[in-house]
Amino acid sequence: MTDQANIAPVETPDGEDLFTGLFKRGEIWLAVGLMIILTVLVLPIPPLMVDFGLAISITFSVVILMTVLFIGKPLDFSSFPTVLLLSTLLRLSMNLSTTRLILTRGNEGEEAAGQVVRAFASMVMGGDFIIGVIVFAILTIVNFVVITKGSGRIAEVAARFTLDAMPGKQMAIDADLSSGLIDENDARRRRKELEDESNFFGSMDGAAKFVRGDAIAGLVITFINIIGGITIGAFRHNMPVLAAADSYVRLTVGDGLVTQIPALLVSVAAGLLVSKTSVGTGSTDKALFGQLSGYPSALGLSSAMLLTLAIIPGMPFFPFAVLGGVSGFAAYNMAQNVRAKREAQAEAEAEAAKPAPVAEEPLSRALSIDLVRLELGYALLGLINSEAGQRLTDQIKGLRRQLAGDMGFIMPPVRIQDNLQLPPNTYVIRIKEIEAGRGELRPGMLLVMDPKGEPIALPGEATIEPTFGLPAMWADITYREEALFKGYTVVDPPTVITTHLTELIKDNMAELLSYSETQKLLDELNKDQQKLVADVVPSQIALSGLQRVLQNLLAERVSVRDLPTILEGIAEAATITRNLSAISEHVRSRLSRQISDAHTNEMGYIPLITLSAEWEQIFAESLAGENDDRRLAMPPTKLQQFINAVRQAYDKLAAMGESPVLLTTPGIRPYVRSIMERFRPSTVVLSQNEIYAKAKIKTLGHI
Repeated sequence: MTDQANIAPVETPDGEDLFTGLFKRGEIWLAVGLMIILTVLVLPIPPLMVDFGLAISITFSVVILMTVLFIGKPLDFSSFPTVLLLSTLLRLSMNLSTTRLILTRGNEGEEAAGQVVRAFASMVMGGDFIIGVIVFAILTIVNFVVITKGSGRIAEVAARFTLDAMPGKQMAIDADLSSGLIDENDARRRRKELEDESNFFGSMDGAAKFVRGDAIAGLVITFINIIGGITIGAFRHNMPVLAAADSYVRLTVGDGLVTQIPALLVSVAAGLLVSKTSVGTGSTDKALFGQLSGYPSALGLSSAMLLTLAIIPGMPFFPFAVLGGVSGFAAYNMAQNVRAKREAQAEAEAEAAKPAPVAEEPLSRALSIDLVRLELGYALLGLINSEAGQRLTDQIKGLRRQLAGDMGFIMPPVRIQDNLQLPPNTYVIRIKEIEAGRGELRPGMLLVMDPKGEPIALPGEATIEPTFGLPAMWADITYREEALFKGYTVVDPPTVITTHLTELIKDNMAELLSYSETQKLLDELNKDQQKLVADVVPSQIALSGLQRVLQNLLAERVSVRDLPTILEGIAEAATITRNLSAISEHVRSRLSRQISDAHTNEMGYIPLITLSAEWEQIFAESLAGENDDRRLAMPPTKLQQFINAVRQAYDKLAAMGESPVLLTTPGIRPYVRSIMERFRPSTVVLSQNEIYAKAKIKTLGHI
């Protein structure tokens, strides 16, 4: 005998027994149900099974209709086209099964096609098959001509409009993503919703044909059943023609009603689904009653019309009076609700408009410092409260982006505030609470400058341009075209502020680069560069040392955007010296290609002024100290001679329209630069190591 204890249940790969696994797998049961439906189309089934199938069809249709009523938007029932196909197949299979029973057993009486068909036949017909035919015809016309045709047209138009609107919606998503209004995850989700929406309405356009075809098939099958049933009853079963007509027509119309009522429910569900807006306004009851109840005046006029009809002679008083009274009562309640909502909204707005209680500012706030602040006199407040103010803020945002791209420096946010202690037309730019620059503006006027430095031949108020100290004139805005025609440079007040702010930020970038900003620059490097960061900081240089090197570069307006190359240069120099100035000089030589490109003029070469061998030797001999403690100790007389020589050379070239670079040997470049920044801070001082090998140069003078 077989040992029953050793028989183990068959297990699925997941460890469950086969029966439990099959029970939990919905796709298997769906496939089994579909195979049963297809089998019923071919094989005959007994009346009891037909009753079960018809009951399932009616239940399925009711569930579909109720689901459509309660969903919020069409995409919540995106599987509707598939459900519609399955319900249509189920009805057609039941219709074919009842047709087979009617034609084979119709002579046996009303129960030949099952209890469900008999019940519908007796309930709707009332004992007269002519009444049943008329009712069936009306239901079919309503379904086919009204509901099916209307929902199909809505689905067709919705599909076409949805597909036509896809490019515009896609561009809107891309625009929101590029402007920073949404992130990548939101953009991906919205693109998926857009794709699902287009697929859904495209499928609904085709699914509407299922409903239409189902209605046509019901009519054809009913007509075939009537003709075939009467023919079979009269000629095969020798029944009188009227008796055969009564029996077979009764069963056929009952069968048609059983299939047309579920078809009508599904058609209504399809119409409701495609008529919902794609954005969704909640369930159908909320959208319907919420919108109808928003206009009590319309309901009040309807009540007045109903009451008028009630008192017209010949009209039934009771139904119109009852409906008129109910409508009037509903209109009154709705008007009260609308009034209460408006009062509540007004109270809420008044409460929101009340000034909030002034909270005592914490003492820690007094310790905080605005890194960059723009203060305006009261006459300039219109620059931030008008269209010009929008332009000013946009220009400041653009300045931050430009500095990040050009210099690798993330400019701190600019705080704009009024200062009533300033003269009305004056603005002040403060860096770390210290005044860095100021100027005067004339709102509503234009600042006109002559690039050649000649007097400006326009009526206006002479002034000095605040950024570079050039002679300028405030002219009326009506002279814009004339000024441009004469070749003058014309700027408006917001641009004056932005230009001044740009230069001051560039002059103070080194001071604005904080410890935390340096760490942020390292953190924002690509993952591929994080190994380089880990090898250099802090093992070879501390973060504060890296901050100082970057500040040295920014002080001479050298971009630190190529941070990996800077770190590589620091790693090379740190093995030889710990002097931050020497490390900075080595990094500058590693950035020679970038530095040379930045100082190449429009003609494609770098204009140079070189130091004579005598001055090179004087600077070298003036260095005191050893190694990291070296400093410049030049006699004041020699220093004054050098300053005079530089001024003469540069003034001569400036008259020729040239602004050359001062070229020195690497050993003395930092010390020459320390002198130059005191009387000519805009002059660039480069060493021979910072001239890229392939760069073109042109020597314009000699000191």
